[in-house]
Amino acid sequence: MHTPLVVLGGGPGGYAAAFFAADEGLEVTLVEAESRLGGTCLLRGCIPSKALLHVARVMAEVSELKQGWGVDFGPPKVDIRKVAERKEAIITKLSGGLKQVAKSRKVKVIYARGTFENSTTLKLEGKDASIPDGGKLTFDHCILATGSVPAMPSAFNIGSDRVMDSTGALNLVDLPEKLLVIGGGYIGLEMGTVYAQLGSQVSVVELLPGLLPGADRDLVKPLHKHLEQLFGGRIFLDTKVGSLGLRGDKVEVAFEGPGKYGTEQYDRVLVSVGRRPNSRGLGLENTQAQVNEKGFVVIDKSQRTGDEHILAIGDIAGEPMLAHKASHEARVAVEAVLGKPSEFDKLCIPAVVFTDPEIAWAGLTEDQAKKEGRAYELALYPWAASGKAIAIGRTEGLTKWLIDPQTERVIGCGIVGPGAGDLISEAALAIEMGCVVRDLTETVHPHPTLSETLMNAGEVFFGTATEIYKPKRKRAAEAAS
Repeated sequence: MHTPLVVLGGGPGGYAAAFFAADEGLEVTLVEAESRLGGTCLLRGCIPSKALLHVARVMAEVSELKQGWGVDFGPPKVDIRKVAERKEAIITKLSGGLKQVAKSRKVKVIYARGTFENSTTLKLEGKDASIPDGGKLTFDHCILATGSVPAMPSAFNIGSDRVMDSTGALNLVDLPEKLLVIGGGYIGLEMGTVYAQLGSQVSVVELLPGLLPGADRDLVKPLHKHLEQLFGGRIFLDTKVGSLGLRGDKVEVAFEGPGKYGTEQYDRVLVSVGRRPNSRGLGLENTQAQVNEKGFVVIDKSQRTGDEHILAIGDIAGEPMLAHKASHEARVAVEAVLGKPSEFDKLCIPAVVFTDPEIAWAGLTEDQAKKEGRAYELALYPWAASGKAIAIGRTEGLTKWLIDPQTERVIGCGIVGPGAGDLISEAALAIEMGCVVRDLTETVHPHPTLSETLMNAGEVFFGTATEIYKPKRKRAAEAAS
């Protein structure tokens, strides 16, 4: 069997590439190793975790009503089996929808594991009846979109399902009385939030001195404070996990650090120390594509690899490993196959941590600006001055702009608070379009909303914020003129 274009991997990048290519008139074959489309994001990542985080957030809001408004619904009763069934139903519905869309677009889908025999041939292994005779599929171009997998250090891989990665944590086999999360990154904190709200006693251990390494410290502070309360103070920073071992039906963990030292037993342990690109065992050594020391496939701005027949998108093509980056790269790769002058050249790729409160940022962070020696000014608007935030009892939030002092263009934005992930899109658009601060302040925002805080932070920059008194000072752009 021959196809002009094959897409290897059916996740957010892969199916986006296949569908866009079909819309552009190409004959496309999509090869997916799983039994259904969706990839990590849909099957065991973004979607199921956000569904569970919704449950956790609703439970938290019920508790907040009791504390702040005197509305008490009584203690929650959690049927973990029904929670798991609901999560699976969401996955099934969305994956089934993708299958139907593929059929409507006449994208041929083969459920098989594909490996490169050479630069223009895939060897297919699986039980799918549509696998061609001989199990080989030749192609003119291949878009590689095989994603990433959870990293599991060998020291933690003790051969027990009580030591889980993010996939295992999302399966919700049971509700452990005591859960340890190793790693203070976004995946560990999101899943820790879910389990804590469902009733588990959650502890977090992080090797570095702060949660969410790489995120703006001003944004992390309110989240850390909230998680300290949710986890009962069991956040151990600057602390190393020396070893894991089974003791009957418990996992014994050895700690080494100022916050915690010695051993303690847990019902389950979630290892959440990052992800690695899924580039191993693909047969890439049989092609001209190159893989770097971190396992990422080396690409140019048009998503092309060192092999003229192969392009790569998504997690396998480099950081940040985010689904929305993959889907945008997909369009670039397809246009490159079509011979169009297309490049992935974004000023910002927004990132969101779906904890409670949420954290989101786009463009430069303050730490990045400092490392790069970029001149910047800050404009911060505390949600304690927001009528909407006060009304919903979420005054811990903050909206923060980084602004070029000469041009007054916005070059970065960070938000912490409920709905930050939805609010950050306006900031991403502003940065991508090269907006100046006045573009934000002169755009009418609805009141009372949290979106106003983006405008209000801009007004802070000019010293004209209605709810905050901050005396005007001469701007660098004014001084230059």
